[in-house]
Amino acid sequence: MQTRWDVGEPERPTINEETEQLKSDLLTLNMGPQHPATHGVLRIEIWTDSEIVAHAIPHLGYLHRCMEKHAENLDFRGVIPFVDRLDYLASMNMEWTYVAAIEKMLGTEVPRRGELLRIMTAELQRIASHLMAFGTYALDLGAFTPFLYAFEEREKILRLFEEVSGARLLYNYIWIGGVWNDWTDEQLERVSQFCDTMEIEAKKYHELVSMNKIFVQRTANVGVFTLDDCFSYGASGPVLRGSGLKWDLRKVAPYSLYPEFDFDIPVGEGEVGVVGDCWNRYYVRMKEVVESIKIIRQVLNKLEAGPVMGKVPKVIKLPKGEVYMRHECPRGELAFHLVSEGDSKKPYRLKVKSPCFTHVSMLPHVAPGQMIADFVATVGSIDIVLGEVDR
Repeated sequence: MQTRWDVGEPERPTINEETEQLKSDLLTLNMGPQHPATHGVLRIEIWTDSEIVAHAIPHLGYLHRCMEKHAENLDFRGVIPFVDRLDYLASMNMEWTYVAAIEKMLGTEVPRRGELLRIMTAELQRIASHLMAFGTYALDLGAFTPFLYAFEEREKILRLFEEVSGARLLYNYIWIGGVWNDWTDEQLERVSQFCDTMEIEAKKYHELVSMNKIFVQRTANVGVFTLDDCFSYGASGPVLRGSGLKWDLRKVAPYSLYPEFDFDIPVGEGEVGVVGDCWNRYYVRMKEVVESIKIIRQVLNKLEAGPVMGKVPKVIKLPKGEVYMRHECPRGELAFHLVSEGDSKKPYRLKVKSPCFTHVSMLPHVAPGQMIADFVATVGSIDIVLGEVDR
């Protein structure tokens, strides 16, 4: 009797052939927008071959708030609270970059004490931002205790910011012409005490995390960005310096009073892993904490009595023209391109150049061939904030 297997139908594949077929099919997974490894509302669509990532596509826009369009409908002072919400973990740096652009077009002179206080708050904010990066990165890789250590020290900075600005996250503290509020001698003394404590804590973090065997195995030789990669994509900040290039706007294109200060630019040196990997990007941030402490101590030595706000007209109208202002922020080079029509209280156009947006665009390049767990480590190592990416 003839069966259906005798009429020319293809033979059933063997178990081994079925397994081989399954291996060759790519599985699509979504990391995010609410996922512990995505650092905010970022969705990364990854195509995996078993545990290996074959391709990754970042999907942005979940935190888009039309910030640049809003700026066109607000007066120049009214934009400051909106720039706070870009990198909300480094709001002081966001404000300073924006108001520096306005001051450049206005020709405003900021009093020396006000400028020194700006530098001090910006460097305190850099430390607070890097502490957040340190704590959450350890969480990404399975360690909980470093997160608690980081937040204990970060809280000291936030309390000082709350006292001088009234807010803990979104400050509206750095104004056009200077700063909103002066620091008291008692607050400055606490800043000095914090620097002493933080220097000791940084060494503890190095022993606890940086040289931890598991942490090194998870981050060394993982997610390597070469210098050519960084140049091709326009990377900046710790991502670029982690790949070995000494590029810091505070040194190479100095602004404010930074030329008066003595500090180093930490770069990845490959003492663990290779230059450009996750470990070196992480360690650059840890060394930057120590350099920021150096700057803050120099500010405290230079501070003299005086005003903290310069003379600024009540109604700000910029002359017709445009300005491009860039500062070295905790996550890289932030810039504002401001266009003024003249005789207007509002910007005609305000374009934000976001370092985090640039770094997210590098993920599809580095993802192929990584294990999923290594890709999580790579995402954490670029330290993105989605408020700045999506705007």
